[in-house]
Amino acid sequence: MPNKVPSDIDIAQAAEMKPIAQIAERLGLGGDDLHLHGKYKAKVNLDVLKKFKGQPDGKYIDVTAITPTPLGEGKTTTAVGLTQGMGVIGKNVMLCIRQPSQGPTFSIKGGAAGGGYAQVVPMEDFNLHLTGDIHAVSAAHNLAAAALDTRLMHERNYPGDKWAKRTQSEEYPDGYPRLNINPNAITWNRVVDVNDRGLRNVVSGLGGKWDGYPREAAFDIAVASEVMAILALVSGHDYRSTLKDLRERLSRIVVAYDYDGNPVTTEDLGVAGAMTVLMKDAILPTLMQTLEGQPAFVHAGPFANIAHGNSSVIADQVAVKLADYTITESGFGADIGMEKFFDIKCRTSGIIPNAVVMVATIRALKMHGGGPKVVAGYDLAREYTEENLELLEQGAENLAWNIKIAKKFGIPVVVAVNRFQTDTDAEVELVKRIGEEAGAYATAMTNHWAEGGQGAAELAEAVVDACEQPSDFEFLYDVEQPLKEKIETITKEIYGADGVDYSPQAEGQIRTYEKSGFDNLPLCMAKTHLSLSHNPKLKGVPKGFTVPIREVRASVGAGFIYPLLGTMRTMPGLPATPAYMNVDIDEDGRVVGLF
Repeated sequence: MPNKVPSDIDIAQAAEMKPIAQIAERLGLGGDDLHLHGKYKAKVNLDVLKKFKGQPDGKYIDVTAITPTPLGEGKTTTAVGLTQGMGVIGKNVMLCIRQPSQGPTFSIKGGAAGGGYAQVVPMEDFNLHLTGDIHAVSAAHNLAAAALDTRLMHERNYPGDKWAKRTQSEEYPDGYPRLNINPNAITWNRVVDVNDRGLRNVVSGLGGKWDGYPREAAFDIAVASEVMAILALVSGHDYRSTLKDLRERLSRIVVAYDYDGNPVTTEDLGVAGAMTVLMKDAILPTLMQTLEGQPAFVHAGPFANIAHGNSSVIADQVAVKLADYTITESGFGADIGMEKFFDIKCRTSGIIPNAVVMVATIRALKMHGGGPKVVAGYDLAREYTEENLELLEQGAENLAWNIKIAKKFGIPVVVAVNRFQTDTDAEVELVKRIGEEAGAYATAMTNHWAEGGQGAAELAEAVVDACEQPSDFEFLYDVEQPLKEKIETITKEIYGADGVDYSPQAEGQIRTYEKSGFDNLPLCMAKTHLSLSHNPKLKGVPKGFTVPIREVRASVGAGFIYPLLGTMRTMPGLPATPAYMNVDIDEDGRVVGLF
């Protein structure tokens, strides 16, 4: 009878971790550079940027993927495995990944610390509270929401001269100016870091005159907050300059519009300073380690389908100074997270990757070739667990298209075939051939889930070679192009659409942003991750479709405009049997059932 495969949490809890101070020391960091959070994790002082200013940047690698199934294709696991593989071949390497939201952790997907023998540890800390950054984001975001509703109520309750007398101060002897917020033009929801569909649409402020301002409202998941997007994009050359950038970005957040169509910001509400105070420690990246002792920065956690989906700029800026190779990961497939990685994150950081790793699985390619529907929580159909070369080859065009997307930016691509136990040698060899024919610099089979770094050594060697190849990087579009021109460039060049259809609401929002001077920002396209198109049912490489732009929102503080393609949820829901039903504490106080 075969031995039972240990669970991710069993593997993580059996690991012999090194004290985080020891991991830091190998990077050249001392006690003054760390803010310890227990024995195995620490925040890193951003003044290390000054300390290592003269150090040349190391090589920089982004891990992305083909269009995934609802199960995910092991992109984070591959990023961790590649980092461990770099360690196996003797490279000085560092990993930079996002902190996971508790939404998917307690829903279907589970945690995001990697898997099997390629994980970041302590796994429980990674997937739960960590060092409190998501709590800080939620607190800052909801403080702005409270300030907004408070201003609405008080301006209503103190009309005319009463408002002026009520708000007189030394700075404003005639009283604070009335903001005249249009309650039908509020763009700022509240947030919570759990999947809770019951909060998607609510009515707030019910009760008497002093209980608030009655209006229709909504909640988003915390990682979809613009505050989280800002956390991931702030940068500087030390702590003070990064804090200044954070303060300026938070002050630019647009929460509503007045009756004349002018934007109302957090600075107008007088809350931006307090939001910065709540976020002042969150801007420090958290240092952890892989199962094999490589250093890992875990910082920020924006969703990739409705936000830019990348870990923080500041963590990358520190990492490339501390290591010869920095591995980071962009959310979901190349059409979403990687495009945003290049067109949003790289514009901000100024760091250009030397190589892209494209994660592909045989099960996903079979799905794109016309295989049965893949549903999270249900067993896979036999087509995915038995050899089927015909189905696999039919789905190859999705891999080829995603390689083509990466090459549009002029960066060498290495395909990582993330192997599952049921994959055959013939299937692996077929994917390797497909990748090379599509223009990848190299392809490599990886088995890091079962073998740790040793299982990713072949991939690590290929990535090291790819980093030495010439590149010709360029952005997909110029930010000064008109909004519609940028939208249509992405939909046609990246998704393969024939055109774009704008709703009347989207047309009006675009005119508002142009009037407000927000049209010279990059785009953060919000769309499904389950298809190259806007429709999750369209697999492979869809043809002959038009992308509907339902709504266009502005994240002015973060510095991007985000169009919503088709139906997009900013607050996920829970399934009938959520993952939290397996999570508990045993009699020794250990977390069990987390995966």
